[in-house]
Amino acid sequence: MDFDKITVVINTFHSEDKINECIDSIPSQLAVVVIENSNNNSFKNKLENKYSNVRCYLAGDNLGYGKGNNLGLSKVKTKFALILNPDAKLEKDAIKQFFNSADEAKDFSIIGPAIQDEFNDTNNFTDKDLYQVDYLKGFAMFLNLEEFRDIGYFDENFFIYLEETDLCKRIKYQNKKIYLDKRIKIINLLF
Repeated sequence: MDFDKITVVINTFHSEDKINECIDSIPSQLAVVVIENSNNNSFKNKLENKYSNVRCYLAGDNLGYGKGNNLGLSKVKTKFALILNPDAKLEKDAIKQFFNSADEAKDFSIIGPAIQDEFNDTNNFTDKDLYQVDYLKGFAMFLNLEEFRDIGYFDENFFIYLEETDLCKRIKYQNKKIYLDKRIKIINLLF
């Protein structure tokens, strides 16, 4: 697996009680960018001392979901990025499956896990494991960064909620593709 092709971006706001479980689920070979929406230097130091693969940037203020993730994505130098909420946890082989999905759907903009509240019974949608959708939830989004050059990332006018819906609409408007994969397992503690 090409761990040097992906960077995980985690946008946080006082997530000290959740983020360790999230980072512990990420293979240690992957680069992780954490955007902390505060000026909590103690949080930054603890993360960077505990995890050699983590770089934490302090935003100084609560930027919100879209702007915080955009800041994180601006630090990414790899081909792919995985936006992951701090209360999400990767199950075994999730990263491997994202790469397998990317090989299957080479023309993708975003791939997400099919563990989403609107798609709980994915068998109703298709007998395939990987299928196209119009939108997905933002707790875990695997981005093919090349596909975003023309449209940018999140609209920073949205502070929280609907940022991923807006992004997916803009992707679809450009005839780009969004996929869900039933094989990717991610636990989102909010669901």
